[in-house]
Amino acid sequence: MKSTTRMYSLRVFGLCSLASLALFAGNIPTDAPKDYPAGEVGKMVKLGEDILAHTNTHPLTKDLVGDKLQCTSCHLKGSDGKPGTGSGIGTFFGTAAAFPAYSKREKSVQTLQDRINNCFMRSMNGKRPIIDTKASVAMATYVTWLSTGMKMSMNPKMPCSALNSKRWKGGAKHFAKIQKKATHKNYLNGKKLYEAKCASCHGKNGAGVGTFPPLWGKNAKGEWLSYNTGAGMSKLNKGANWIQSNMPLGQGGTLKDQEAADIILYVNAQPHADFDLKKGLFPKSEMGHYNSKVLKEKHSVRSNFKQFGLDIDKIRGDNKIK
Repeated sequence: MKSTTRMYSLRVFGLCSLASLALFAGNIPTDAPKDYPAGEVGKMVKLGEDILAHTNTHPLTKDLVGDKLQCTSCHLKGSDGKPGTGSGIGTFFGTAAAFPAYSKREKSVQTLQDRINNCFMRSMNGKRPIIDTKASVAMATYVTWLSTGMKMSMNPKMPCSALNSKRWKGGAKHFAKIQKKATHKNYLNGKKLYEAKCASCHGKNGAGVGTFPPLWGKNAKGEWLSYNTGAGMSKLNKGANWIQSNMPLGQGGTLKDQEAADIILYVNAQPHADFDLKKGLFPKSEMGHYNSKVLKEKHSVRSNFKQFGLDIDKIRGDNKIK
């Protein structure tokens, strides 16, 4: 998981082989549009770009973030240095063209703003931005800009672009089968691989190094550093899929299936904040309508492992995770 100073590695997303990565990479743009739109739309694109790159410190979003991540922690910068222009899973290219899209998680048809804002409750471990606020509109405007000229293809099955849907679905299904067989030996191997391939950027204790993002735990103030247990990266199959597609940075697709599975097994067995959907929402009087049919949802490290038939105590070899 080695990084460079201008790109964030992490949090958050090929079909689990070099061949599959190459198959899709040829269809993914490598740079954002050359020019920004004129006038106020262009200003909004630039604002959204700034927010996505500095999410936890930007004045419009810092109070909505409950960890030390930015959107670029998962939606990596590409060669042009812009958020979400990397070619791995998590690219923003084509995303706007897929919305509105059905979400199995929310059991409703979601807009692009819905999708972005819901990430704040999970990957950002914070509060869901209110729809149509300046920050919400700006982020959606930037992501939409990256789909300039792409064919509209609304997704009736999942809130994901055509460039990512097959990689996400196929990879998640593949890694689910692997993770259901995980043992304490896989956890130990994940620890070994993490220390060899990831710790130089993310820290041996998962707290991050310099500008490189943290992956678990709390700081000295007791503040959570990384994504909570409701995030896609917290799921053993999805997290492994993302890692294999994107890491080590610049070498996506080089990790073997079992290596990616073991690394995320180790990372996600470490302390992460519990997820409680209700705590991520503002009061209805402030928030307005919440576009989801699912109003109660909770997850913990223990429940995320149980989803794959795994006992976290046996996986870790101790009884430290509640």
